[in-house]
Amino acid sequence: MGKNSGLNNRIKNGHMEQLAKYREETLRKTPELRSLFIEMTGNCNEHCRHCGSNCGDFKEEGRLSGEEIKRFLDDVKRDFGTEKTRLCITGGEPLLREDLFDIMEYAHSLGFNWGMTSNGTLIDDTVAAKLAKAGMRTISVSLDGLKEYHEWFRQSPGSYEKTVAGIRALVKNGSFSHVQITTVVTHKNIRDLKKMYKEFSGIGVRSWRVINIEPIGRAKEQPDLPLSGEEYRKLFDFIKEYRFKGPMEVVYGCSHYLGEELEREVRKWYFLCNAGLYVASVMYNGDITACLDIERRPELVQGNIRRDSFKEVWENKFDIYRTDYRKCGPCADCEHYRFCAGDAFHSWNFDTMEPNLCFKGILF
Repeated sequence: MGKNSGLNNRIKNGHMEQLAKYREETLRKTPELRSLFIEMTGNCNEHCRHCGSNCGDFKEEGRLSGEEIKRFLDDVKRDFGTEKTRLCITGGEPLLREDLFDIMEYAHSLGFNWGMTSNGTLIDDTVAAKLAKAGMRTISVSLDGLKEYHEWFRQSPGSYEKTVAGIRALVKNGSFSHVQITTVVTHKNIRDLKKMYKEFSGIGVRSWRVINIEPIGRAKEQPDLPLSGEEYRKLFDFIKEYRFKGPMEVVYGCSHYLGEELEREVRKWYFLCNAGLYVASVMYNGDITACLDIERRPELVQGNIRRDSFKEVWENKFDIYRTDYRKCGPCADCEHYRFCAGDAFHSWNFDTMEPNLCFKGILF
């Protein structure tokens, strides 16, 4: 068993109480933009069965031009600075965008620290060198299982070798502070966790981010992929055991309140949904939202950078993320609401006003 927090429940409860107080009394009143996600494109060269954004299933219309993104970055630097605000570049697949390197070299020249998520299939030594030249510091590459499963899950024959080769090129380059593999765990690949650990640790990365499939996007059409209660417990037991087992750290994603027994045991800090508090996003068409994993509904769009001041939107909108908007239904009188505040926004059902996934009754 790997060493974990070493904290008892009384201490963890004290910490979570402090965090809840900070969320309510400070962060909701004076949110601090730390992570700004920019969706470079809605296009992708894979067609993943779980994609929360349904990439590839819609025609990309009204995409921001490179010059529009550059002007937006000028505004962000002027209004927020570059020291605390980190750019998170995503898609679709960002590398499908023909002017990506030009845009990111400009961001780098402004002083922004930036990272990217990618499926890795378009990365080779040349691309890795271009990413380094453009100032990329971190990258998370999706690798969702062993070869047969990964290619089935991503509906992309031949992609496994391309993805692994891309990760190896990033590691070989040596310019990046953090090269991470991210894996979505489902009912069909959870049995391979230990095999994946052995195979992925041999690629040379030092971090493996393991997340459960979420009830969003295309995943809602895959009834055979969600985990059972027993499988969720198996997943977290695995992370606890392997978290510090070897040279490759295993961590859980940022999503979901896990209960006092597991909080701090599978990730570095306690659960806090950062949407609209620390995190904002700009979609490929300029729409401003909180987190790109949240369901894309017109009423959740806070503005558009083509017509609105991003600074004014950040300071004066995002109301539902900064209030007890979700203290209703099953969450209204829940004894855990103080710590989870309705859990992750991306798994919230805005039609029934209840969480689509809650670990109460499963983990605690």
